[in-house]
Amino acid sequence: MRNIILSLACLTTLFATAVLVAAQDYKVIAVTDGGTISGTVKWTGPVPHELEFPVTKDPQICEPDGKKTTSLERLILGPEGGVANTVVYIKNISAGKPLDELPAQRRHLDQRHCHYIPHILLVPENGQLSMQSSDATLHTIHMDGAASYNLPFPFTNQVSTRTMSTPGLVNLRCNGGHVWMNAEMMVVTHPYYAVTDESGHFEFTNVPPGTYQIVAWHEGWGLAGKEQAYDVLTERAVQRPIFTEPKTWEKSVTVNANAGSTVNFAIGSK
Repeated sequence: MRNIILSLACLTTLFATAVLVAAQDYKVIAVTDGGTISGTVKWTGPVPHELEFPVTKDPQICEPDGKKTTSLERLILGPEGGVANTVVYIKNISAGKPLDELPAQRRHLDQRHCHYIPHILLVPENGQLSMQSSDATLHTIHMDGAASYNLPFPFTNQVSTRTMSTPGLVNLRCNGGHVWMNAEMMVVTHPYYAVTDESGHFEFTNVPPGTYQIVAWHEGWGLAGKEQAYDVLTERAVQRPIFTEPKTWEKSVTVNANAGSTVNFAIGSK
């Protein structure tokens, strides 16, 4: 289990290093005759069982419908096989539109019914992440990776903000005993990132003409085991799920002036 944890830490470091190198190269320019890249990420092959985890704390808040388990939200498939929550980005882009054109809704995090909403966050380098809790219970957002915070949320709808100054991947977990809560945040150095919706769709606009590598990144949908964690409120040890490693796929695409290009990904367990 220790090897799994170390492996995940190494992946986080490698991702942070990759985007940090990109940060040194990316320049904001006036894009003329830009093109569009759009496409889908869809599941192929047998669908794995949805990961569920026991609701061991605050069931009246976390699962008001009376369920004894809750989804870990690691693999969300739409009715036509689209894979939601896949991060798609242009890997080798050195110049383009301003960073503030990233989707604003991915920079605000709510804690609702003991889940993080949205599950995938995109924050520009040196941009702010705003956070709040809609739940009438104590949540504590613990971040590790490219950002390291442990932030309590004892009051509902009280907004807290933090500046994300280091590019890379950030894992979010709750240290308030709600061990199933999990989310991922990418702090990024250019605006050509997107998160797929339930149809698996993504789109980049105003892309300078050229040939690029497009990467589809998914956080992974498997459960590798459990680890001992700590509930800061009850001061008791609890069991937290450990997930399998993220997965990536790459494709090349050429963008022509004032034209659209299509990139489709088919992903699966194999």
